[in-house]
Amino acid sequence: METDGGRRDGQGATLHAVSSAVLAVTRHLSVHEVLQVIVRAAARLLDARYAALGVPDDEGSFAEFVVAGVSDEQWERIGPLPRQHGMLAAMLKGDAPKRLSDIRREPEFEGWPVAHPVLKDFLGVPIRDGEDVLGIIFLANKRTPGGFTEDDEEVLTLFAAHAAIAMANARLYEHNRELTVVAERNRMARELHDAVAQKLFSLRLTARTASALAERDPARTVRELEQVERLAADALAELRAVIWELRPADLADGLVASLRKHVEVLDRAHEATVRLAADETVVLPEEHEAVAFRITQEALYNALRHARAETVEVRLAVEDGRALLEVADDGDGFDASDSDPQGGLGLASMRDRAYSIGGALTIDAAPGKGTTVRLEVPL
Repeated sequence: METDGGRRDGQGATLHAVSSAVLAVTRHLSVHEVLQVIVRAAARLLDARYAALGVPDDEGSFAEFVVAGVSDEQWERIGPLPRQHGMLAAMLKGDAPKRLSDIRREPEFEGWPVAHPVLKDFLGVPIRDGEDVLGIIFLANKRTPGGFTEDDEEVLTLFAAHAAIAMANARLYEHNRELTVVAERNRMARELHDAVAQKLFSLRLTARTASALAERDPARTVRELEQVERLAADALAELRAVIWELRPADLADGLVASLRKHVEVLDRAHEATVRLAADETVVLPEEHEAVAFRITQEALYNALRHARAETVEVRLAVEDGRALLEVADDGDGFDASDSDPQGGLGLASMRDRAYSIGGALTIDAAPGKGTTVRLEVPL
């Protein structure tokens, strides 16, 4: 017979396991990463061979469907994302968890692809935010004999409640990040208008002056036309630089190739020398590369537009099991203890981006001594 002490020890171990799973989820801010961690954590928590999390859309299918225990090759053979039919539909419409000793005996068990793994014991729990179903966690084929128990259902229900908070938090974070991107694009558009419009206005006046002087002072006309050429070149450089910054990052060729293209464009568009020194072997997860690229863009923007740097170097290397990305300039620098230098350099945004991928951002700067922005990301 189990003693009260034994039951308390068992409950403590279960709560510790749930707590560890919840902490693993809440370390992440990307919605897709949160979904992946929820699935893996749920499978570990209840010792299930297969786990999945479906996020419903409004068109009878799933906006996302994340799995654990299925290889990429198996998933490719299974085919398109499942639609909301059979057991999936029953779970979406129901208000309660569903625990089955053999899902194959259920009338809702239908439409499974030939390449789908064979499922037997099953546990499904909705992830709810009030009346809304954010998703459903599905577990199948418990490794321990006997299938899923009532205690397992309670544990997964508790975990699902915390998963709902993590999903809502990640969605809110991504929404806020989108708003930040919109605000940044609007700022760039204003700068484009101010910088280019001013140069074009000067170009127009100079061209008029050259026209008026054409007949009576040819020598001065030549000088004015040379000025027109310089102003046009400056306006074109400004236009190219800002348009490039407005473009979404294309990382199809990887982080190093994308950084090289960006640095080459900025080097041509600005008087400052911009160069790249990169370890070609550095490869990061797709989301990490996107964040690293955006942070580099912001740091380069600050160096070229605010710091009046003459030389800017981007460095990417591997050091002690981490990817190390640095943007160093010889510009004006600033007091790094100032929380809002020069009216705001986007430092808080860069730190938030670094944190979102488990990285760390440090700023080494001093007035008159340049600035180094350093991003460290675990490999």
